[in-house]
Formats: sequence, structure tokens, C-alpha cells
Amino acid sequence: MTILSTRALNRATLARQHLLARTTAPVEAAVAHLCGLQAQEPHEPFTGLWSRLHAFAPDRLDQALTDRHVVRTHLMRRTVHLVTGDDALAWRARHDTMLRQRVLATYRRELAGIDPDEVAAAGRAVMADQQPRTMSALVQALQDRWPGPPRRALGELLVAALIPMAQLPPRGLWQTKAGVRNLPLATWLGQDPAPLPDDASDPVGQQLVRRYLAAYGPAATADIRAWSGLAGLPAAVKAIRDELITFRDERGRELLDLPDAPRPSPDTPAPVRFLPAFDNAILGYRDRSRIIDDAHLGLSVSGQRAVLVDGRVAATWTVRDRQLNVTPLRPLSPQEREAVAEEAQNLATFLDQGIARVEMTAVPDTVG
Repeated sequence: MTILSTRALNRATLARQHLLARTTAPVEAAVAHLCGLQAQEPHEPFTGLWSRLHAFAPDRLDQALTDRHVVRTHLMRRTVHLVTGDDALAWRARHDTMLRQRVLATYRRELAGIDPDEVAAAGRAVMADQQPRTMSALVQALQDRWPGPPRRALGELLVAALIPMAQLPPRGLWQTKAGVRNLPLATWLGQDPAPLPDDASDPVGQQLVRRYLAAYGPAATADIRAWSGLAGLPAAVKAIRDELITFRDERGRELLDLPDAPRPSPDTPAPVRFLPAFDNAILGYRDRSRIIDDAHLGLSVSGQRAVLVDGRVAATWTVRDRQLNVTPLRPLSPQEREAVAEEAQNLATFLDQGIARVEMTAVPDTVG
């Protein structure tokens, strides 16, 4: 079995994530290809798309959100994602059990004795008037019936698990601050989420596996599980295994892939790219060594924004006091510093927040 080096996996990931070369695809098509963008920080997807799309303009994403072509909703890993409306409807039922289990596990003591199905029915009855509500307002409407649980626990059970919800604009629009207002997906998108087919081969799971590999492969089944939060995909993988090809990584793990998916040469040059907080190019794997060093793994889950240099996380970046600050994690060569500074200036222009300067911290030669 062919062994793919870490660098080969890196270049495959960059190619499929549109980080090797920006794509001219429309916003909706790009969001669909990426299987969504993690979006609990509502403005981060704009940077994610700017780094991936040629001549990306923020109003394109705003239009997609207001036209209901893309939607903010809880999905993979019980995290708010920006996904296409079609994917939200097609995938939600496949995630229902995971979403419920994760909320109930998080608030095990607070929700003890609560019947989730009764809570869901009551919540749907309240939302039947088709009026957007905050989580707090929805909980308030049910407080007399369930006065015991903390409002946060009951609210997350309703909004993140029991009732498929969309977070409505202006939340998530460019340079707009707005709280979360929820409306059932069925109301916002005009149709109910598709039910989970009664099929042992798991056709929805098959679609998820194919789509994941197209955007993230080659990857192990553990990577698919880490990205989706779903444990029950073995049947789906088994059903399509004959369609797939296999490799091994340098650690000996079996990797699955689509036969015709891009796997560029490891020597392919990789441009500097600025990633937003919680970007799935990093978080979309169980083994993230293809893109980030073990010493820096904590950055990927703490919400720090990353800079890719030669395809790997080599710096972090922030915007503060009208200044874009880049902090290298390793010494950068003069050529690398120049490339980072140039892309940082491009990003500053895109962000259009009155950024007056770009500053890059020096790193001692002893830092590796």
C-alpha cells in the first residue's frame, strides 16, 4: 500500500480546501464543497472565504445568507456551522442523535428527569407562530412547565439539539453585530429536514463520507468521526469501500480517498494563507499533524487565528487597536517574512476596519 508523507497529505488538504490556489466558484458552491465552515464566531467565515475564493466580496456571503441559500445552524460536533440550505436539510436528521446525546451529556445533572420528547413538542408548539425568538425567550415561554433546569441547559437542549434551528440574519452579516434569533429550519427554508432513510447501508452517511473525502481526504475513519462528531458511520464506509482507494500515512494509519481527487506533488509551492478562528482545515481531522505541529495543537481549539507558511501553521494573527499583528511560531526566513507581510497587508485591506499598519513580532532563532 502506498505511503503518503505528511507533506503529501498537506498538499492534498490545501488543494481540496482551495488554499493552494483560490477558486472562482460562487460562494454557495464553495460552502457546499467545504461541507460548511465552522461559524460559532459569526464573522470568521468571511476571512475563511477570502483566503479561498478569488476576488471574494463580503456582500456575496451576505446575499447568500439573506437569500437563504446558506444558513447558520448547529450541525457537526454540535458546533454552529455555515452550510448550504440543501445540506442543512439533508444532513440534519443524520446528526440528531449525536446532538441530543452531547447536550444531555453536558447537562446530565441539570436535565435529569426531563423527557426530551415532551420538551421538543412544547418548543415546537411555541415556535409554531413562526416568530423568531432568542434562546432566552423560548425558554421563558416554557419556564412554567419546566421551572427546575437552569435556563442555559434547557435552552441548549431546545435550540442545539431538539428543534432544528436556523440563526437568522443580521447575525453573521459583514461587520454587523447582532444577537442570535432562532427560527425552525423548516420555517426559514420552507421545507422540513429530510428524515433519516430506513436503510442499513446508511445512504446519508455515504454522502457525508464522499463529501468529506472530497474536501479533506485522504483521511482515516477516525478523522471522519472527529470532523462530524458521528460515531455510526462504519456501515456507510463499508457500503462505498469498493469506490475508494487506500493509502497509509507515515504513522501506519489506513487512509481512504476518492480515486480522482487531487493529490498534488509534495513539492508543489504553497502560498501564505491567513485562516480564521476554528478553521476546519485544521479542526477537520483527528490527526492534525498534516497541517499543524503537535506543540501548537492547543491553538487550534482555543480560537486563535493561524497563518499558513509553506502549508503549515507557522504564526498566529490578531487585529487590535487599528493594527494587524502577526506572531510567528518559528523563525521565518526573509523571504517568508516578506510573503507573510504582503498577504497580511492584503488581508488588512479586505477587512476594512481602519487598520493603519501591519506589525510582525520577531522570533528568536532558538524558537522552533
